[in-house]
Amino acid sequence: MTASIMVQGAGSNVGKSVLVAGLCRYFSSQGLTVMPFKPQNMSNNAAVTSDHGEIGRAQALQARAARAAPISDMNPVLLKPETDTGAQIIVQGARYGTMRAAEYGQHKASLMPKVMESYARLEARADLVIIEGAGSPAEVNLRQGDLANMGFAEEADVPVILVGDIDRGGVIASLVGTHAVLEPSEKQRIKGFLINKFRGDTSLFADGMDIISARTGWQGLGILPWFGAAARLPAEDILDLETKSSQSSNHDSYHVAVPVIRRIANFDDLDPLSQDPGFRVTLVKPGEPLPLDADLVLLPGSKSTIADLQFLREQGWDQDLMTLRRHGRAVIGLCGGYQMLGKYIHDPDGIEGMAGRVDGLGLLDIETTLTEQKTLTHTTGIETRTGAAISGYEIHLGQTTGADTAQPMVHHIEGRDGINVDGAISPDGQVAGCYMHGLFASDTFRSAWLNRHGKASSQIIFDQQIDTTLDQLANHLAAHADLDAIARIAGL
Repeated sequence: MTASIMVQGAGSNVGKSVLVAGLCRYFSSQGLTVMPFKPQNMSNNAAVTSDHGEIGRAQALQARAARAAPISDMNPVLLKPETDTGAQIIVQGARYGTMRAAEYGQHKASLMPKVMESYARLEARADLVIIEGAGSPAEVNLRQGDLANMGFAEEADVPVILVGDIDRGGVIASLVGTHAVLEPSEKQRIKGFLINKFRGDTSLFADGMDIISARTGWQGLGILPWFGAAARLPAEDILDLETKSSQSSNHDSYHVAVPVIRRIANFDDLDPLSQDPGFRVTLVKPGEPLPLDADLVLLPGSKSTIADLQFLREQGWDQDLMTLRRHGRAVIGLCGGYQMLGKYIHDPDGIEGMAGRVDGLGLLDIETTLTEQKTLTHTTGIETRTGAAISGYEIHLGQTTGADTAQPMVHHIEGRDGINVDGAISPDGQVAGCYMHGLFASDTFRSAWLNRHGKASSQIIFDQQIDTTLDQLANHLAAHADLDAIARIAGL
């Protein structure tokens, strides 16, 4: 029988995703076939799977940690927010529909068979399945039809460990309070707890561990010190976006400004830039101007391109872009950002709201028509201006045409069937865009881009750095958590 364990949090953003990645790497290194699983996730930072679906990026990272190919079954329900009250629903990797929160709340229970179907397929392939919850089981107002936490744990009959974040304060209250609001069967299902993100001497919280155990009956499984290297791992949650600002104060580095639009999506494009000392990344928040000393403005992907284009204009960033362009600065748009750079965005079917046409920024002579059909593919190719090899993925609605596509940004080697080019470059070479995400993760491209602008070559091997960090994370858990006890709880 396949072993399994579920990691739930006493709150959101307590470090569950990183912890599960570390457990995946540790147990994989012990020779086990490990599969990550998250029944329901909410994120606009998605990854394309090997079976041409999409899952939350955290599950793709966890798959990498487990040395497994990412597949749609690892995250069978993905919610991608499009507005404050509505989201696109992805089920087993494919677009299922768009629903408002209240509608989804009434509908979600019907998705449990799909969730269990995906879980069963993973069980059949694995020695150990490590499951990540979402939010907190203490949100008992959401318990009816729950897919994310105890609803799934009860349905699948899996043991649970609970994680508390001591860095935000009130960790005793959050863990003991969770125990207080759970049903008796759910309290029994939790077999232990971990304290995460501790700064300082962990022995100072020994009494705290005893208090939590006495109040709950749960086994203390360890106190995890702050793991600063986690910032080198691809982030999924919008709350982690701040980590993508470069810490470098080297003003000789190549300065990239990124306007933080409201529905920013697939911001993993920023990961290699923020970690490479050859680059300096500034995240420009709403209400702030784009910095005039930026060498490049990078328009990121968006889950709601038309709404985010309006938001960009409301911040005055469209005028800042025109100023920077007049001063010879470069502009690159990726995916939704690429669509914004064109003359028009057509939405004849009202996919993003009211049907019609909106004016783009007009920096590229292109037009985009939004369609229901989603492009999901891994691609490789050559970036036109540098001649550097690149690889990445596409995940978007819409097709783009126009005069500037005659000079594409990317020449595909592998990717979309029958399409060997992607993107557009302005006649002066200053403005460009494409649908490919992940091109800056290619070390050769980052080096070539820096060299093209008179800077030193890239100093990191990005993919290698991720794997090194995952190994360090596994060692960190082994040093501070009772992994033998966790293995026993899982049934190993």
